[in-house]
Amino acid sequence: MGETLSYLAAALPADVSAGARLLALQCALRMNAYMHIELPAGLLRGLRFDAEEACYELERARWLNVVNGPGADGVAAQLRDATLLTQSPARPDRRRAADWALRTARPAQTGQTEHRLWLLRVYLAAHSDPSSGEGQSEADRIIRKCGLHDQGFHSVLTRLTAISTVEEWRICPDSGDVRWRLAPGH
Repeated sequence: MGETLSYLAAALPADVSAGARLLALQCALRMNAYMHIELPAGLLRGLRFDAEEACYELERARWLNVVNGPGADGVAAQLRDATLLTQSPARPDRRRAADWALRTARPAQTGQTEHRLWLLRVYLAAHSDPSSGEGQSEADRIIRKCGLHDQGFHSVLTRLTAISTVEEWRICPDSGDVRWRLAPGH
């Protein structure tokens, strides 16, 4: 997951929205060997964003070409960046990671529809120790990989704490690293 988030941070322009980044994450993890992707309408509804706008953003970034949709049957697209073929996990592993990202991104108990929260939740979970829920990363790296802007970073972390996804977080003044602990069950 960390590799894919790093790849997307490098491949997508900084102004690509969190919703489009979530779509790109699903596409990168679910593509076949020919870089073709078909996402069913139910998956798109589950992401709760404007699929047409997200596809448009990714087309404008020259990252994918929409072949069909988005519509009642979902969306079919062709990814344009051959770098994706060098990602190491096999397709079944990537599909499991895509499902994990969906479950991790939007727990049913929060009911949140803000995609910045979803994307940061995936990042924090992917970069946390599974046994303790603790993690650490450079603030600027998190901001870049999640498509956040400096001014929104603190507020998103604070909101994740308020909805009991993150138990605590702090920025180390000497290094600029962010340390966090996920709430139990996250």
